[in-house]
Amino acid sequence: MSVVNVVKTPSYDEETVYSAVCRHFEALGVAEDLKPETRILLKPNLLYGKKPEAGVTTNPAILKAAIRWLTSRGFTNIVVADSSGGLFTAEYMRGVYSASGLRVPGIEEYLNRDFTFQTVPTGKGFTVKSFNLITPAAQAEYIINLPKLKTHAMTTVSIGVKNLFGTIPGLQKPDMHRRYPRTEDFVHMLCELCETVKPSLTLLDAVDSMEGNGPGGGTVKHTGVTLCSRDVYALDMMAVKFMGLNAFDMPHLAAARDMKLLPETVTVTGDDLIPCSPAFRLPDARKSTGFGDSVPRILRKPVEKVLDALLRSYPQVDKSVCIGCGKCAESCPQKIIRIENKKAGMPRRGCISCFCCQEMCPVHAIRAHRGLRSM
Repeated sequence: MSVVNVVKTPSYDEETVYSAVCRHFEALGVAEDLKPETRILLKPNLLYGKKPEAGVTTNPAILKAAIRWLTSRGFTNIVVADSSGGLFTAEYMRGVYSASGLRVPGIEEYLNRDFTFQTVPTGKGFTVKSFNLITPAAQAEYIINLPKLKTHAMTTVSIGVKNLFGTIPGLQKPDMHRRYPRTEDFVHMLCELCETVKPSLTLLDAVDSMEGNGPGGGTVKHTGVTLCSRDVYALDMMAVKFMGLNAFDMPHLAAARDMKLLPETVTVTGDDLIPCSPAFRLPDARKSTGFGDSVPRILRKPVEKVLDALLRSYPQVDKSVCIGCGKCAESCPQKIIRIENKKAGMPRRGCISCFCCQEMCPVHAIRAHRGLRSM
């Protein structure tokens, strides 16, 4: 049995968040896991540098509360580390830290300054034989995973399992997309990564969440809760339920089920978990074609599956919005995007529909367009 603890957390007020974190950590007995010398990693979501109110990154109040709880109990061997969507260098990450509101007392002194990585072997029978992990993740003895509740153009949602993709260093992430272009293969890889990183605890920031074209270009949705669990898959299942969505419509949870990684039962403790109404809006790239609505209900899922096999969502740039910054080209696994006359050009041929370009676009100039698959 896995336990997911829920605490109503109506705002990012410092004392409100600290009270929520105290309730979570005490309900799950976190102090019993730790010794004064334990190497602790706090792994937030730092997709790219963005103000906290944009809903793109884990809010600083969550990090500050976790650090405060740990240090007040004598656990001080702490590092806050993530590899964002760009370069994994000191200069680049300083900018991400600043823009994301992390260079403040109570957090800044714990920010990662080691920008190396280590190769870590995976489990027996895994498809991926090893992962390159940022050194703080490879060396940590206790990992507290701190995702942000968001939708995602490729994986539908970004919660606990997807947040661990940030342990892959810098621009090695696009290479993983290139190696695993199909969503089914990519999420299988994410589950193997999760089993390799093995977070000890996952604390979800769902005070303000993101719906629509997440994880970077969606709309902020105030949801007013935090969730915490020792079991990242259980937490993701309950978070999807909270979003008003079906857990097994999420590719990574379907993969986890096939890999027998899901708990048999999940118990929710703390406050009531009431699904959002209306449910979270999905990314344009993940919306159904809608054609299945015209056939009998029993045939809708098979029809939608066939149509999704014939049609694909592709990124399309709005050149009236594009500023030619090149972030899309930098993040493209296929290296097919070109910046010409200060505008991005996105050919369909060669595109694997990973939507890394949309994810990293700072001005939200990229939209999903559904069309026939390239032959």
